[in-house]
Amino acid sequence: MKKTTEELLKILKNTPDLGTYLSQEKDNINTIVLAEYLQKICKQKNVSKAQCIKQSGLDRNYAYQVFSGTKYPARDKVLALCFGLSLSLDEIQNLLKTTGYLILYAKNKRDSVIIFAVQRGYSIINVNELLYEMGMELVE
Repeated sequence: MKKTTEELLKILKNTPDLGTYLSQEKDNINTIVLAEYLQKICKQKNVSKAQCIKQSGLDRNYAYQVFSGTKYPARDKVLALCFGLSLSLDEIQNLLKTTGYLILYAKNKRDSVIIFAVQRGYSIINVNELLYEMGMELVE
């Protein structure tokens, strides 16, 4: 049975040896690789890599390297791919959390704009237009 984050934190705080903790709790610690996760979602949503990449607005070669696992992108590039896959907010949060990125945080102004856009089904172009109008850094 999977342990909760709180249970893992309690164990980690009380462990004398990090190596032992990591070894004993390996089944409870997320180690999903972004490339694998993206391919899984593409398959589930019946979206080709090419479609996702085109909709994401990312450079084609770079995005294919992300899908192959040879590039480990910054959070914004992952968000662009999430828009390329038309993921819901819950799906985006799960992808970010599971692959080791910070989730979108409603107390962060820029993240709030992105959450707003996701909830309304905006494309990456529309998201960036909204961010630009508000004087914020684009998702690219």
